[in-house]
Amino acid sequence: MNIILDNLTDPRVLALLQYHLDGMHQNSPPEQVHALDVSDLQLPEVSFWTAWQDDELLGCGAVKELTNTTAEIKSMRTHANHLRKGVAAGILDHILMIAAQRGYSQLFLETGSGLAFEPALSLYKKYGFQQGDAFANYEASDFSQFLFLKLE
Repeated sequence: MNIILDNLTDPRVLALLQYHLDGMHQNSPPEQVHALDVSDLQLPEVSFWTAWQDDELLGCGAVKELTNTTAEIKSMRTHANHLRKGVAAGILDHILMIAAQRGYSQLFLETGSGLAFEPALSLYKKYGFQQGDAFANYEASDFSQFLFLKLE
């Protein structure tokens, strides 16, 4: 698996992001969809990566810097053809490596509740993420779950 910093211009990447947004809208109350669109992923405080095997897109993930020492994981999505193959774990490993290089002390994320979100929650908990409080501009709700990971 080759993970690259992506410029969000490849039509395959744009299609995966649309698939991600569609999934968030299908599985979340409208006011609880916090997924970033392409223009938000191109902001200076966001780094976006894609995972590839040769010329085949496997998945994506992003980090939004909140402060000099904290960041939020965003836009984690595995392509439907590559589920349960370790793609998300590979991307998360890459994000953790980048977080360490940047000197972040903590990573945060917001995700939803329900069956559609269980695989992601399972992955994050396997990596040591813990339940936490709402952060940044998020508000606590019955649907949203907030997780954090303290980094060494």
